[in-house]
Amino acid sequence: MLPRWLAVLNILSAVALGLARPEGTCSVPSPSYRRTQGRCLPAELCGARGRRPVRAARAGARDRVSASWSPVEAQYIVRFHEYRRAEAQHRLLAQGLGPEGEAWGWIRRNNKAAEYPTDFGLIRVAPGGYEALKARLQELSFVKDVHPDFQITRALAWESYPDEEDAGWAGGYGAFHGECDGDTVRKFPGRLRTRPTIGLDKDVETYSDSQSSSFFSESHRKLLLMDKSHSLTGLFEANKIYSLGYTGQNVKVGVFDTGVRGDHPHIRNIKERTNWTHEPTLDDGLGHGSFVAGVIASSDDGCPGLAPDVDLHTFRVFTNDQVSYTSWFLDAFNYAMATEMEVVNLSIGGPDYLDRPFVDKVWEVTANGIIMTSAIGNDGPLYGTLNNPADQNDVIGVGGISFKDKIAHFSSRGMSSWELPLGYGRIKPDIMAYAQDVRGSRITTGCRSLSGTSVASPVACGAVCLLASTIPKERRWDLLNPASMKQALVHGAERLPGLNIYEQGAGRATLAKSMAFLQDYTPQASLIPGVLNLTDCPYMWPFCTQPLYAHAMPVMINATILNGMGVIGHLEGPPRFEPADVGGHFVNMQFEYSTTLWPWSGYLAIYIRVNADGQDYNGQASGTIVFDVSSPYPGAGDQRQSSTVRVPFIANVIPTPSRELRVLWDQFHSVKYPPQYLPRDNLDIKNDILDWHGDHPHTNFHQMFNYLVEHGYYLEILGSPFTCFDALQYGALLMVDLEDEYYPDEILKLNSDVREKGLGVVVFAEWYNVDNLEKMRFYDDNTRTYWTPATGGANVPALNDLLEDFGVAFGDLILSGNFELAKQTVRYASGANLVKFPEGGFLHSFKLGGKATGSYSSQLHPVLGLTSVGEGHVVAYGDSGCLDGSYQVSDCYAMLKGFLEYSTGRVDLTESSEYLSALLDPNLRLETALGSDDAELPKRFEGVNFTEASFVLRHPLTCYSNSPGSPDLVTSGAPPRSIESKELLPSIPTNPDVLSNSSTQAPNDMAYTVQVTGLGSSQILGSVTTWCYVVGIVVVVGLYQFTRQRKGPIIGQGETSKGTGEHEL
Repeated sequence: MLPRWLAVLNILSAVALGLARPEGTCSVPSPSYRRTQGRCLPAELCGARGRRPVRAARAGARDRVSASWSPVEAQYIVRFHEYRRAEAQHRLLAQGLGPEGEAWGWIRRNNKAAEYPTDFGLIRVAPGGYEALKARLQELSFVKDVHPDFQITRALAWESYPDEEDAGWAGGYGAFHGECDGDTVRKFPGRLRTRPTIGLDKDVETYSDSQSSSFFSESHRKLLLMDKSHSLTGLFEANKIYSLGYTGQNVKVGVFDTGVRGDHPHIRNIKERTNWTHEPTLDDGLGHGSFVAGVIASSDDGCPGLAPDVDLHTFRVFTNDQVSYTSWFLDAFNYAMATEMEVVNLSIGGPDYLDRPFVDKVWEVTANGIIMTSAIGNDGPLYGTLNNPADQNDVIGVGGISFKDKIAHFSSRGMSSWELPLGYGRIKPDIMAYAQDVRGSRITTGCRSLSGTSVASPVACGAVCLLASTIPKERRWDLLNPASMKQALVHGAERLPGLNIYEQGAGRATLAKSMAFLQDYTPQASLIPGVLNLTDCPYMWPFCTQPLYAHAMPVMINATILNGMGVIGHLEGPPRFEPADVGGHFVNMQFEYSTTLWPWSGYLAIYIRVNADGQDYNGQASGTIVFDVSSPYPGAGDQRQSSTVRVPFIANVIPTPSRELRVLWDQFHSVKYPPQYLPRDNLDIKNDILDWHGDHPHTNFHQMFNYLVEHGYYLEILGSPFTCFDALQYGALLMVDLEDEYYPDEILKLNSDVREKGLGVVVFAEWYNVDNLEKMRFYDDNTRTYWTPATGGANVPALNDLLEDFGVAFGDLILSGNFELAKQTVRYASGANLVKFPEGGFLHSFKLGGKATGSYSSQLHPVLGLTSVGEGHVVAYGDSGCLDGSYQVSDCYAMLKGFLEYSTGRVDLTESSEYLSALLDPNLRLETALGSDDAELPKRFEGVNFTEASFVLRHPLTCYSNSPGSPDLVTSGAPPRSIESKELLPSIPTNPDVLSNSSTQAPNDMAYTVQVTGLGSSQILGSVTTWCYVVGIVVVVGLYQFTRQRKGPIIGQGETSKGTGEHEL
């Protein structure tokens, strides 16, 4: 019989992977493990460039540290369903696979976690032997899945370099995945990462009244740093808490970083240092770990930390070259649970939230009651750039501000992109903390200043430790957990003026208000945001920019439920909306939600509509969203505690606007990273190889969204197929940078909508060239496979199918250059050409450079056309870069406005505006059609199985909760469409390195329920399997008391290390 602690841990593992739900529109999707990271193209095509790896030889070194280019041995993480000693897991694997030899080998991990049971093993696989091994592993019942052992390479930019910040696009910041040389791709080795999260120590803070000069001149900056009022303790008024006798004492904090010296003079209580890397040292050779530890725990007057008396435990998971592996993190996380860490800080992050072993382990860590803070990322000012794990509900995601309470230019912005394209992202960051010119400890002694959100994260971590110490120890961890601490921080945060909720979350963290909240805390559930005031601008952007009205796509808000009562909880019945006034009775709300909240949290997706009988109402609508959450009392058998959450709601409602003012944005046909490898749209951008910002009007197209709203348009989001909207309600369908296929019924309906119902269609395409796609293929040193783009910047062959009946088609040239239209200079960045356009249309050709065999040839190319089709209009343009705020050289919003005026009929075409006059120049009208019926068009790329990337090809035609009506009224059952072509090659991203047992899923794959208020019906979109119910019952009566109280090691028997212990490999 298993010992009780090990049985409990196995139950926890089962819960983490056993609660399944189908795909939902606002739920977190099932992590189907895909990877696009890797080294670069073969060495003969892309030689290594950049600085060689260097090691900081002394404190304060200001070198740029980059990763080495050495390949990774083929090693894999094998995850098991149960925790056992490593030797026992090894024996089981040997029994299943046969003796070790050339085919496979067990990699022994000699670290502190070896003292405890483990849930994974590390194996090496012989080159070419993976497929055979895969088949055998699939037959082993005790194996959960297999993943590559990721190399995580983090580069630190101690100073900013001109080639990174002056890249010629907005803000100068971007992802840090790799770079491009001509048409080829150079991928940095290891796990995908974004811009370094530390070292922006000369970042620029800009103000609206002085965009040309920085606030921080060097002299002013030095004076500011010498001002002790700008120390962390002074800004947080921590001395008031210190005077009460609270300094972080008896709080165990783990710092996952590059280590720290055991005799560091700034840190009083270094209780244990552990090394998880292959380097035989516990010391910090770079300065990163020392700085982070000092921000939390320094007692030096020159750079004091917020919690100087915490018990500091350092987990050295990065080498001095800033390289780590997923397996190192998994072992370190397991050890943190075994030794009962209470708070941990991760100043790391990347855009890939589908690194399943890592994400699953983070869930498990927080399920054990450990509070985790993490940096939100340094990819600002771009939107849609949140980093993982800070974007997870159970983690405190921290953004960055300056000492003047201005958002740091580099701080990543929301929303989360897990839920796109069907749903809507969650609100992140959670809170903001100081991140510019923060003082911290050097490697040996002395202080330095650095900037970045990996500075903000330990600032928040220090605040968490200090707040935790204010709770009496005997009841501290009965009250504190990842949810209650986040509730305290959110409650105490002060909103920063001029910023929206996806920039600042709840606002700047404070100590006094959060402490007061905790002193009177009763375990409870809550919602983020706690108030849905859709009239509150700019904080509730984008919701506050457009009022509600009838016959519209639902406004979607993806809120986060926090459950401070326990690691697991349930909603006691569906949420409900209680109207408070006349306008409230016109509001219809539909909810999707986590029926099981784990760990400590869940989601509540709110779909807000105005009923048809409110189409003439003009006024305010208010009410309250109400739901009840229950959790078991720890150690109390079947007894449960409950909490009622009440969320005020207020919005403005107007009569339904006229058709020509309403524009529908097609989000449904967008494909995103992750999981797919989608190349960047602008091939001239050299420091970013991926299109990963969400392609949504509220992420990288948010400036365009604001422009249209300011000019009187109402932009709605279509997250379902074309068969799910009424064309008579809209002036135009706006299709920008789309990658997916189209159902045959969609093509037929759109043709009818344009010809018979007068719908306008505006298409912004992107480049598509098969030869270029082949060149962008690269070798991934993590998955040990070649990866090929799923499609080009846009899926031109699919667009051509859609536009065929209109006589419009794009070609496969890749064009770049500038042109002038209506006295405005427009940048054309890696766009497509037009090869077919109908007679009578207006066709614009410009002198642009075309990529051909690596050289440019400048000549006139048709790239813009406008034509009437029946009762409607069609506009086709070959590039979307001028709308995309990520890499925009100059915008073309005025041109877009002209397109909409033409396609919606908003302006009388007989009295054209200046822009319309230029667009409809009579000299540009085609007397004969461009191209012939038998013209050769770009063909679909046969080097990839696009079905793996396409939502359309994998799902039947159906209207989802995000469509105008109730899903049970608009659902159809047409089968997925198929593409007729030659036999497709096996997909590069088909998960050759992931073996998943069909009976297990990620913990966020819980069942969800849809409930419609006012319609008198509910629809169950997902159900929990029978065995999941059994697991849930076991958890309710047994697991909770262990994960909540944590009286003794959860992972291993034996005592926790006492005093100062130092352990090396």
